[in-house]
Amino acid sequence: MSPPVAPPGWSRWLVPPAALSVHLSIGQAYAWSVFKPPLESALGLSGTQSALPFQLGIVMLGLSAAFGGTLVERKGPRWAMTVALICFSSGFLLSALGASLEQYWLIVFGYGFVGGIGLGIGYISPVSTLIKWFPDRPGMATGIAIMGFGGGALIASPWSAQMLESFGGDSSGIALAFLVHGLSYAVFMLLGVLLVRVPRHAPGARGTARQAPIGPQVSADQALRTPQFWCLWIVLCMNVTAGIGILEKAAPMITDFFADTSAPVSVTAAAGFVALLSAANMAGRIGWSSTSDLIGRKNIYRVYLGVGALMYALIALFGDSSKPLFVLCALVILSFYGGGFATVPAYLKDLFGTYQVGAIHGRLLTAWSTAGVLGPLIVNWIADRQEEAGRHGASLYGLSFVIMIGLLVVGFVANELVRPVDPRHHVPAPKEAARVERQQSESA
Repeated sequence: MSPPVAPPGWSRWLVPPAALSVHLSIGQAYAWSVFKPPLESALGLSGTQSALPFQLGIVMLGLSAAFGGTLVERKGPRWAMTVALICFSSGFLLSALGASLEQYWLIVFGYGFVGGIGLGIGYISPVSTLIKWFPDRPGMATGIAIMGFGGGALIASPWSAQMLESFGGDSSGIALAFLVHGLSYAVFMLLGVLLVRVPRHAPGARGTARQAPIGPQVSADQALRTPQFWCLWIVLCMNVTAGIGILEKAAPMITDFFADTSAPVSVTAAAGFVALLSAANMAGRIGWSSTSDLIGRKNIYRVYLGVGALMYALIALFGDSSKPLFVLCALVILSFYGGGFATVPAYLKDLFGTYQVGAIHGRLLTAWSTAGVLGPLIVNWIADRQEEAGRHGASLYGLSFVIMIGLLVVGFVANELVRPVDPRHHVPAPKEAARVERQQSESA
C-alpha cells in the first residue's frame, strides 16, 4: 500500500481530521478505569490484576511504535492507520470473547497485546506527516491530532459506563460492551484511512506543505547515540508516570479519597471525573503544545514538571479535605500529561530535524511503555498493600504521591540538561538532498 499523495488543490487542513479519527478511537485506552470495578467484581480480580490489560497495552504501544517507526516512515500513514484499525478492533473482539468465556488471560492478550500494537502504530501513524504539512507550526499540528488521543476517554468513559449500566456489569455485559466498542471504532477509524494524504514535494504548489527551514538533520540510529535523546526519554517517562498513575485508577481513586466524608462520590460521578480528566488531557495537548511554539519546548517542560510536582504536593497535603482542590489539581496534572505527549514530537523536530522524526518519535515512546508499567504499578501496588494493612481512604495513596513528586523532580533535572545536538551526529547535507530528490521522483 503506497502512501497516497495529495492532489493539486488539496488542503493541508484535511489531514488533522484524518489523524483525529484514529486518535479519538485509540484514546479509549484512557477510559479503562471504567471497566476496572466490574471486571474485579465479575472475575474476582485485585486492583493490580485489573490494571494488567491497560499496562500491557501501553507497553505494546511503546514497543510497536519503536520497532514499527521506521516501517511507518517508509510505508506511509495509510498503511499504518490500516494496521492500527485491524489490531485495535481485533483486540476488543478478542476481549469480548474472553469476557464471555470468563477467561481473563484472553482479555489481557486481546486488549493488552493485540490492541496495544494497534495503539502504538495508530499513535505514530500521522505524526511525521503532520510535521511535514505544518513545519511552520509543528507544536500546534501535532497537538491537534494527539489531542484526540487524550480526548478519546471523553467519549468512551460515559459511553462505556452507559453500556455497562444497560448491558449489566457481569461477564456477559462486559463482553457485549467490548463487542460494540470493537465494531464501532473500526468504522470510525476507517474514515481516517480513506482521508489521509502525504504532501507533494514541489515547492510553491498550491495545497502543498510549506517548506521547512534548513537545519540539523539526524537519523534515527544516530539519535540513539546522543545524550539529548536519553534526556528526553527520562523527561517523557517521568511526566507520563506522574499522569498515568492518576489516570489509570481515576474512578476508584476519587471514590476512595472521599469515601469517609459526608459527601462520598457515586459511581456516576466517578465516571464523570474520568471524563473531566480526559477533557483536561485533550485540552492540554492542543493548548500547551501551541504555547510551546511561542515560549519554546524547554520552557514548557519546565512548567509540566515543576508545576506538576506542586500539584501533587497539594493533593497529598490537602486533597482529602476539598473536592474542588483535588479535582483542580488532578485536571492540571492531566493537562500537563497530555501536553507533554503533544509537545515531544516538536521538541524532537527542533533537536533532530524532520529527516526521520517519526522513527525517532517511535523509539522515544519506549519511555511510555516503561511509564505504563511504572505508574499503575506504583499506585495500585501501594494501595493494595496499604489496604491489607488496614488503611483506607486517602491514606491509600499518600506514599504514591510522594514518589510521583520525586519522579517529576528527576524529569525537571533531565530537561535542564538538554542541549543542541553536536554537529557530528548530523546527516551530511548532500545525503539529505539526495533523499529528498529520490522521494520527489517516487512521488511523481
